[in-house]
Amino acid sequence: MTLPLLGPVSLSGFTHIWWFLFFAAIVAALVVVYFIAQRARRRRLQRFANTELLESVSTSRPSRWRHVPAALLGIALLLCTIALAGPTHDQRLPRNRAVVMLVIDVSQSMRATDVAPSRMAAAQEASKQFVDELTPGINLGIIAYAGSATVLVSPTTNRDASRRAIDNLQVADKTATGEAIFTALSSISTVAAVIGGGDTPPPAHIVLFSDGKETVPSNPDNPKGAYTAARAAKDQGVPISTISFGTEHGEVEVNDEMVPVPVDDEMMKKIAELSGGDAYTAENLDELKKVYANLQDQIGYETVRGEATTGWLRLAALVAALAALGSLWINRRLPL
Repeated sequence: MTLPLLGPVSLSGFTHIWWFLFFAAIVAALVVVYFIAQRARRRRLQRFANTELLESVSTSRPSRWRHVPAALLGIALLLCTIALAGPTHDQRLPRNRAVVMLVIDVSQSMRATDVAPSRMAAAQEASKQFVDELTPGINLGIIAYAGSATVLVSPTTNRDASRRAIDNLQVADKTATGEAIFTALSSISTVAAVIGGGDTPPPAHIVLFSDGKETVPSNPDNPKGAYTAARAAKDQGVPISTISFGTEHGEVEVNDEMVPVPVDDEMMKKIAELSGGDAYTAENLDELKKVYANLQDQIGYETVRGEATTGWLRLAALVAALAALGSLWINRRLPL
């Protein structure tokens, strides 16, 4: 949780849990000492004071509020113990060094107008938005594929090059999804060899955008097929997030005839499953933008455990100050 002026405070985990044993022992000792001191104080009054005179001067007993400062002091001690125990909380940090390959299908079926104004135009608009909003530290590469795959932009943090590449996409014949995935894996391996800043290869991810079934080769389990490539991605620790875009009613004109080009969700789901990634579907531009936004949030950030000591120390200091003020107000002395 977050408290005003105090920052995040958390009880989600501790690195030094044994401090709570210290707290239990100290608080138990302080409680015993406090009650002994209170009893000793009453005995001194009874021994040296004239009881009848005291009752005639003041008929009211000491207020129970006098114990509040001591209780606040105990709470402050608890908060200090929590801080010493090393509390942690989840932090979402922008990724650096990561590599993302955006692989876009530019086969003839992308000319279909079942998605206004066309599948290709909608893909270009949403993909450029994804490029603009992706975390700046991520190296983004662009691959276009139809019958073959072409690296339009090698992984880089230069977003202008990626936007220009997406603007210049042109449709072509056939759909070689497996080759596109293998090309993306090759680009990832190349850039991973030159990116510094860590002892391990940078994390990588493939975003595969397509509307149809692989046609080259005809069997996705062939050595260059889509399923074989997905398994290779799994072996290399590179998940593939697939986006199936379009509807069942898509058509394109070929030789003056309208040819059905329905979206193929099943193959895309299988590719995602084999690679360890997630599968998404979108039937219009708004849905596609939402998918890209979700991917940007997942790919662009990582969750790490961070220390959350500062908030607890601030809260402890505030409660200790209240204990001191309360003691001066109620008991006319500090709670010692």
